[in-house]
Amino acid sequence: MKNLFLTWPVWAVLSAAFAALTAIFAKVGVENVGSDFATFVRTLVILCVVAALLVTTGQWQSPSSVSGRSYVFLVLSGIATGASWLCYFRALKLGDAARVAPVDKLSVVMVALFATLFLGERLSLANWCGVALIAAGAVLVALR
Repeated sequence: MKNLFLTWPVWAVLSAAFAALTAIFAKVGVENVGSDFATFVRTLVILCVVAALLVTTGQWQSPSSVSGRSYVFLVLSGIATGASWLCYFRALKLGDAARVAPVDKLSVVMVALFATLFLGERLSLANWCGVALIAAGAVLVALR
C-alpha cells in the first residue's frame, strides 16, 4: 500500500477528487460572498495548510537554494493560478457547478496543446483522441 502512494496516477485521481469537492464547496461558499473575496479566503487557507505541511514534514528549504529561473516560473505559475481561481470563482458565482467545472477542465486540452508546442512533449494518436473527447465532453456539458 505504501508503494501505491508513490505513483503519479494515485495522486492525480486524488487531485481530481479534491478538485470536484472544491467546486461543490465553492459553489455553496460564494452564494452570499463576492467571488474575489471568496478567492482571497481560499488562498489564505491554502497558505496556512501548505505552511503547516512544510513544517510538519520537514520539507522547508532555504529560499537561497532555489534558482532564479525556478523562481521566475514559480511566480508565473502563481500568477496564472491566481487568475484561474479568480475566473473560476466568478464562473461559479454566475453558473451551475455541474457545468462550470467541466468547462474549467478544458485546461486538460490546453495543457496537451501547450506541452506539445512549448515543451516538445509528444502524444500518441490515442492520446489526442482522448484530448478531443475531453474537449467535446466539456462543450456538450456546457450546452443548455
